[in-house]
Amino acid sequence: MRTQDDSQHGSFADERISRRQAVGRGLLGAAGLMLGGRLEAGEEPASSSGRANAKAKSVIQVWLWGGASHIDTFDPKPDAGPDFTGPLRNPIATNVAGIRIGEQLPELAKCADKYSLIRSMTHGINGHETAAYLVQTAREPGGRDVYPCAGAVVSLFKGYNAGYQGLIPPYIVVTQPQGRFSEAGFLGTRFKPFATGGDPGRVPFVVEGVVAQGISERRQKDRRALLGKLNSLTHAMPGDPQLTLLDQCEKQAYDLILGDAGKVFDLTQESEALRDRYGRTTFGQACLLCRRLVERGVPYITINYSGWDTHKGHFQTVQRKHLELDKGLATLLLDLSDRGLLDSTIVWCCGEFGRTPRVDWQPPWNGGRGHFGKVFSVLVAGGGFQGGRVVGSSNETGEEVKDRPVYPVDLIGSMYQLLGIDPAAKLPHPQGQLATVLPAAADGAKSGGLLTEIM
Repeated sequence: MRTQDDSQHGSFADERISRRQAVGRGLLGAAGLMLGGRLEAGEEPASSSGRANAKAKSVIQVWLWGGASHIDTFDPKPDAGPDFTGPLRNPIATNVAGIRIGEQLPELAKCADKYSLIRSMTHGINGHETAAYLVQTAREPGGRDVYPCAGAVVSLFKGYNAGYQGLIPPYIVVTQPQGRFSEAGFLGTRFKPFATGGDPGRVPFVVEGVVAQGISERRQKDRRALLGKLNSLTHAMPGDPQLTLLDQCEKQAYDLILGDAGKVFDLTQESEALRDRYGRTTFGQACLLCRRLVERGVPYITINYSGWDTHKGHFQTVQRKHLELDKGLATLLLDLSDRGLLDSTIVWCCGEFGRTPRVDWQPPWNGGRGHFGKVFSVLVAGGGFQGGRVVGSSNETGEEVKDRPVYPVDLIGSMYQLLGIDPAAKLPHPQGQLATVLPAAADGAKSGGLLTEIM
């Protein structure tokens, strides 16, 4: 699928300062990021009906980049035989009667009352780019415009245009963008996510534009003082609106780097015991960072958790991946719950599709699973979603939806309802064309209905 980030229907990258361009021109990374947002802040505040009744304030998206097997995780089929189960033929009971999940997820089994499982997610697309676009935008790929993903939409309706005051950007990606499509779509660079870069499992966690490895706080302050002395342009043109704006953004950037706001990325402020519970992995510490960002009121955070595209040696790979997922995600749900944050925080976990239920034992795959968009599973929790429930089902081999098909527009639409975002609200389009938050049935969108049974 062609992305249009730099086209006439894309993100105006040719007209405005990107973060990386700003860094290249000698501006602070964080200041450049903030400046880009201020320069583009010309539109009217977005409206969303039902905001007063919204249950959710933040969203954490755990994106299983590449697609995880539903049979091995949230929809086990122990009676389907070894050609489907491989060695994972012993699902385990959860703390909710009647719900079993994959045997390599014991910690998630202990807290099934905190989440619900959708076992009938479907769209039928088997390509990474097109499936990722559909699942995250609810739009069929191949149209004239690239629509914004859920993170960018939430950033619009719950971010700066809705009165968000935090220095931390309203849409964060940990740690790298997927590069499958432009997350901001035609909304433009202001609504691109701030990608942290770095590895939250390392000390220090070097966040792009915020933390500079090997440079002390004292040296940062000395650099700021020197920069102020050398800034002859601002002194020569007092009152210039653009330079004044840049100066304001620079001050805010330093507040983010050296002040309390930037400390949200310092995971050493957490206890060693809690960090151990999350798991000393990139994913585990990313989950801990998500909880800290939610505490700061950040509306949307995505963990791009790669490594799930297991065409070869699937079972050897997922043994490690399941351990990381189980420990990190279960601890995140419990930690949010213990702090009274789960009721106002949506957590959704899935990839762009599932994996083929039938295992390919032939070389060179040697027990691999391919792409499978016909049916897969999604975990949802918090923010108004009930826990301890199962929505829909697949057949005895996990190859077909058996009942209650759930499409991307149903999942995203349900989240928007809990966030108080009107699916029919207009999106600002660069050419002034009519564009709404979600497609309607008249647009050809496939829908099985909102997830009212767990809302």
